Amino acid sequence: MSRLFETIAQWTGRQAGRASTSLVALAFIVAWAVCGPLFEFSNTWQLVINTGTTIVTFLMVFLMQNTQNRDTRAIQLKLDELIRVTQGAQDQMISLEDCTEEQLDAMKRRFDTLRDTAQ
Repeated sequence: MSRLFETIAQWTGRQAGRASTSLVALAFIVAWAVCGPLFEFSNTWQLVINTGTTIVTFLMVFLMQNTQNRDTRAIQLKLDELIRVTQGAQDQMISLEDCTEEQLDAMKRRFDTLRDTAQ
């Protein structure tokens, strides 16, 4: 199930980022606006666009979060590899994203001190 979701999320993410997808969305909005006078700008006419945009927005939030999580994880792994192979790098930086807030705050204070000393 998880692999199926990832496959669908990746495919949808690629499609959503295309210019043609934006044009299709624009065409739907124009068609909806053109239909306004036919339906006398009724509540049902307004409800159609409100419901459609709400559903698309709701689903896109999960899609974007999945894509962002995957990209962030890949970037972190690449950075970890760069730290691992760099002579003189501080190995405690590997997997820094797994630290607690307190540990991150302590690391930030340490680097602030190093920065202040270097100036």
